[in-house]
Amino acid sequence: MLTDPGLAASVQAGLERVERLLHTVVQSDFEFVTEASLHLVEAGGKRIRPLFTLLAANFGDADEDDVVTAAAVVELIHLATLYHDDVMDEATMRRGAVSANARWDNAVAILTGDFLFAHASKLVAGLGTEAAEIIAVTFGELVTGQMRETVGPKPGQDLVEHYLKVIAEKTGSLIATAGRYGAMFSGADEKTIVALQRYGEIIGTAFQISDDVIDIASPSSASGKTPGTDLREGVKTLPMLYALEEQGERGERLRELLAAPITEDHLVTEALDLLRESEGLERARKTLYGYADDARSELAYLPACPAKTALEALADYVVDRSK
Repeated sequence: MLTDPGLAASVQAGLERVERLLHTVVQSDFEFVTEASLHLVEAGGKRIRPLFTLLAANFGDADEDDVVTAAAVVELIHLATLYHDDVMDEATMRRGAVSANARWDNAVAILTGDFLFAHASKLVAGLGTEAAEIIAVTFGELVTGQMRETVGPKPGQDLVEHYLKVIAEKTGSLIATAGRYGAMFSGADEKTIVALQRYGEIIGTAFQISDDVIDIASPSSASGKTPGTDLREGVKTLPMLYALEEQGERGERLRELLAAPITEDHLVTEALDLLRESEGLERARKTLYGYADDARSELAYLPACPAKTALEALADYVVDRSK
C-alpha cells in the first residue's frame, strides 16, 4: 500500500511516535493499572486507525504534533472498546494473547477500558473544543452501534439494513474520525476533511464485510484465522443474512443450523460448506465491491499525491483480501 518511499518513511516515523505516546499515557502510579493497560497495547495489531490518521494528514502538514496526538487518541479509544467487547463476548483470546478478562476478570477488563477512555479524553482535551465535540459524538455512535447489535432488529425490520447500520456505527465511525482528525490537524481544507471522513466510514464498514467473507470463504492456512468463528459465536454476518433468504433445502438447513451458536465441529463444517455454496457469499462480495467503489469516489476531489494513491490501494486491498 505504501509504495512511495518518502510517504512510507514519514508514516513509519509517525507510527513510532504514536507508539511511544501510547506507552507513555497509560502509565500509572498503581503498577497493576499500567500492566493491565499495556496488555493490549503491546499485543500489537494493525494500527489501522492511527495509520489512516497519518495518511490523511498528508493532504496538509503531516508533521504537526497534534496529528500524532490525534492518532493516539483514536487508537486508545479502539483499544478501550476491545477490552469491553471481550467482556461482552466472553472472549478468551485477543490478538494471539489471552484476553484481559480471561487473564484477570471482567471487572479488571472493564475498568482498564475505562482507564484508556479517560486518557484518550485527556489527550483530546489538549486538541481543543472542536476535537472534544467530535470524539464525544463518536463515543455516542460506538455505543449506539453496540446497543443496536445487542438489542437486535425490530420485528419486521430489514436484517441486512440493520446489520450494515451496526457495523457503520461500531467500526466505520471511529475510522471516519481518524480521517477527519488527520486532515483537520494537518490544516487541510474543509472539502478534504469531509472527503476523508466519508472515506473512513465507508472503508471501515467495508473492512468488516471483508472480515465476514473471510471468516466463511478462506481456509485457516490462507487467512491465518480459524474459519467459522462467527458461527461458533452465533453472530449472523452479512453473507449469512443473505444466505438465510434463500429458498429450498439449502436455505432451510441453514436456518436450522444458524438458529443458535454452533458448538460441534462437524456442524460448523456443514454450515461452512453450505454457506460457501450459497448465493449469500457472492452477494456479500458484491456489496463489498460497492462499498470499495464508493470509498474510491470520495477520493476523486483530492489532488494526486502518494497519500491518495495509498488510499486507493487500500480500497483495492479490502476487496482483494476477501477473494
